[in-house]
Amino acid sequence: MTDVVAEGAPDTDGTSSRRSLRPLGVVLAAIAVSLTGTRISAIALPWFVLVTTGSATQTGLVACCEMTPYVVVKALAGPLVDRTGPRGVSWTTDLLSAAAACAVPLLHAVDLLSLPLLLVLVALIGAARGPGDLAKEVMVPAAAERSRVPLERATGLAGVTERLASTIGPAAGGSLVALLGPLAGLLVNAGCFALGSVIVALVLPRGVGTAAAGAPPDGEAQPDYWRRFGEGFIFLRGEPLLLTIIAMVGITNLLDAAFNTVLMPVWANESGHGPTDIGLNSSTGGLSAVAGSLAATAAAHRMRRRVVFFAGFLLAGAPRFLILASDAPRWAVLTVFAVGGFGAGFLNPILGAMSFERVPRRLLGRVNALGDALAWAGIPLGGLLGGAMVASFGLVPVLLTGAALYFLTTSLTGLRPEWRAMDRGRGRERGRTAHCETASDGP
Repeated sequence: MTDVVAEGAPDTDGTSSRRSLRPLGVVLAAIAVSLTGTRISAIALPWFVLVTTGSATQTGLVACCEMTPYVVVKALAGPLVDRTGPRGVSWTTDLLSAAAACAVPLLHAVDLLSLPLLLVLVALIGAARGPGDLAKEVMVPAAAERSRVPLERATGLAGVTERLASTIGPAAGGSLVALLGPLAGLLVNAGCFALGSVIVALVLPRGVGTAAAGAPPDGEAQPDYWRRFGEGFIFLRGEPLLLTIIAMVGITNLLDAAFNTVLMPVWANESGHGPTDIGLNSSTGGLSAVAGSLAATAAAHRMRRRVVFFAGFLLAGAPRFLILASDAPRWAVLTVFAVGGFGAGFLNPILGAMSFERVPRRLLGRVNALGDALAWAGIPLGGLLGGAMVASFGLVPVLLTGAALYFLTTSLTGLRPEWRAMDRGRGRERGRTAHCETASDGP
């Protein structure tokens, strides 16, 4: 990777004053690789279960078994990441995810993959992904400091990286599944996790992500795990705006999970569009989300956050459900996904900016883990409920119900008084950051 070098003042820790973009570039590359693999798997795994079992309920059950340990383990991993450093957590969990993902197609090839064993493997993947994703998020501020890149710009670049992965991943996943079958997509997913592990373990410069922030003064004992966990919980409990955001995003994430893991695969199967259109829809939304994220990085700091935030949700939410329920032509479906993706691109940059103003750096791992885990708590139920509802009532009624719930959640919640604080305290840099994000990567 090419370094961009510039002279600067000596670092307070005695390191070189040369500026290198390599630390931030390597972290962003690791994020891109692992997320691309995850997005490929998000198409390949549900399609594999759907075509082999023919059951929307079992498809939702598999999604639930992956996301439940993801949410739980991620919530509990914050103190560990803060104390041991995110680097080791990232590469070891990526390696474990790669092994579990690779086992699915290999066991299926020798006719040993039963449904209970598949559930165990996807649960292992989810349990490893949670801390791995958290660790990569936590490394962004440290890598930005080492690269001497402003934190707002670094988090914006991380958002663009996530959106690019959400564009490339579904397109590659849909094509792989259509041409070679879903098991090929799972093998590529395993390869992406392995590559991400190598990037962090061997390419990331030494010192990045190896030390926990907020160590106690000399002579004081390190707080135990549960005290560290409690510090993050106490801080989050005292932030009404962050708690309100988490509650709203938790509901929308549940609906997004049902849409992505069950409703869209069932729509593609019943309509005859197939997995190619799943990838095409997701990639169209993802590409528009990249444009939205770039626009947010350039201009959102001059806009009223509250207006932009709820406008983004209005575009990104209910219209996707309605267009799939309407039996519309492909060009109309793609248009809705493109407009929704652009709106979704503004959401995470705004959430990241608000958290940056509120959460101390030393609590980054704990508050980040708790916030993300609470916001993602409904995701395991999303696939399970989506599958059960489709089996009971059919696809179109569930899509219409999802659209109504999405609209009401993102409209009525905005009337609460906590949202008035969204535009307060803007532009303050207090040496702290966090990242509470939506699970939706756009439509």
